[in-house]
Amino acid sequence: MKFFWVLRAKKIKQLTIILLTAFFCASLLYLERSHLMVFSTPEGPQAFHKAETDEKVAALTFNISWGEQRVKPIIDVLQSKKVEEATFFISASWAERHPELVELIQEAGYHIGSHGYQYKSYTTWEDEKIRKDLRQSQQVISSITGEKPTLLRPPNGDFDKRVLNLAESYDYTVVHWSINSRDYENPGVDAIVRQVVDHISPGDIVLMHASDSAKQTHKALPIIIDQLKGKGYHFRSIEELMADAHPTHDEIK
Repeated sequence: MKFFWVLRAKKIKQLTIILLTAFFCASLLYLERSHLMVFSTPEGPQAFHKAETDEKVAALTFNISWGEQRVKPIIDVLQSKKVEEATFFISASWAERHPELVELIQEAGYHIGSHGYQYKSYTTWEDEKIRKDLRQSQQVISSITGEKPTLLRPPNGDFDKRVLNLAESYDYTVVHWSINSRDYENPGVDAIVRQVVDHISPGDIVLMHASDSAKQTHKALPIIIDQLKGKGYHFRSIEELMADAHPTHDEIK
């Protein structure tokens, strides 16, 4: 009888280890998914982050919140590589300081979206403060470009169901990303290239930066473009991806 209970204890211990391991893995997946902040609602506003398509298309996007040294080199690369579609999400406070760079982006034929006014996470703010930032950024960008921005990438990429609903009230579509180049970490040109090229799939939205802190983006960008073209990829605007394919989404709790 004692032998029987020893065996049973071992089985219980093994089962406990298996359950704990499974719980730990599930927790990691949940945390990773939460960190991506890719949310939408099945009945309401959606945050677009990737198109479901079999066509080899991708969207290049660039966030800008400060500095004036990186915008022109990035535009020069895009034009020299004959990339006609890209989207720049610009902070409106930055746009006020550098209207000539906003005009440069527009004259080059690239799309301009809002990156908010203050570079602060909306999820930490009360509703009225978010509304004020949305209004102010829309007004500033409109005054410079003559066009009302319709795409919004919230500062830091942070948003939730509340932010989605507030953004919709200002006719914004919230745009996230599915490929993070991590160029803001300045990990080296090769690392930036691998982060994009090795993980690309049809319909992806690629996040890069045109702020001065991203010192290697303009060097990695031509390599990324050449290698993606070598894989058969074409570059599209966010609007084209949204029009031609259904966005993937997760439900917000």
